[in-house]
Amino acid sequence: MSLRPEVVAAIDDLELAARLIVEGSRSGHHRSPFHGFSNEFSQYRAYRPGDDLKYLDWKLLARTDRLYTRQFRETTNMSVVLVVDTSASMNFGQPSKFQYAIIMAAALAHLIINQGDAVGLMTMQGEKLVWVPARGGRAHLRLLLAQLEKLTPSATWDAPRVVTRAADLLRRRGVILAISDFYDNEDATRVELRRVVRRGHDDAVLQVISREEIELPFKSDVEFEDLETGARVVVDARAARGSYRDQVAAFLERWRTGSRRDGLDYALVTTDEKPSDALRTYLVKRGQSR
Repeated sequence: MSLRPEVVAAIDDLELAARLIVEGSRSGHHRSPFHGFSNEFSQYRAYRPGDDLKYLDWKLLARTDRLYTRQFRETTNMSVVLVVDTSASMNFGQPSKFQYAIIMAAALAHLIINQGDAVGLMTMQGEKLVWVPARGGRAHLRLLLAQLEKLTPSATWDAPRVVTRAADLLRRRGVILAISDFYDNEDATRVELRRVVRRGHDDAVLQVISREEIELPFKSDVEFEDLETGARVVVDARAARGSYRDQVAAFLERWRTGSRRDGLDYALVTTDEKPSDALRTYLVKRGQSR
């Protein structure tokens, strides 16, 4: 699957919002939302317990009898690692959740590279981790897109392992952006996402679900196959619909409220939405919250 021209054209107007999602600045000309301790002084703020004492301004203390910490502007660009779910459950729907996730990842990579920041990829194929280091430039974008094209959904994937390894390999503060249905290892995945935030990274979650999974629109007996185990079961869809919808709604609400509680940016996208519309809504919302 290639980066569709209509997707690129539809989201080109979101450069400002895209710059906010990668928490960086193009060529150092825009201030990063992070206040790091680089060599370029930015501002003072009142001392808070736990601040590193070496950044206290002792001369200002002598003049004002108040403690202030020096803050510095980060002039380096930021790095984003896209974490893409390749489990078999992503192969559901038309277009499949996996196809949709690849389109979203490709479009985001296009935006990030074009704004001058770095983007990488972490996922799995079978038991093997697939890692593309975060870099910038058009040549790197082509390499990353080529890797996305090679991916196929199969079996299960170890979401906690993938998220943790992505954070390990992101050598400085950046963004971990996970695109998944988040069916696998729900609790353990949330634990690892919280750890990413505690390590100082920005953490974003795009949960991709099909409309059929939310609504169960079928009107008679339907045979379902578990795409990860191959198990089959016949369900009276009409009789099961009420309970099923309640359970799916509860699952999605756990991710929405849990993400807010844990400091993650969260968006639910459904595969019947235009990718450009889904990206626009998410990025604009994120930009307003920074």
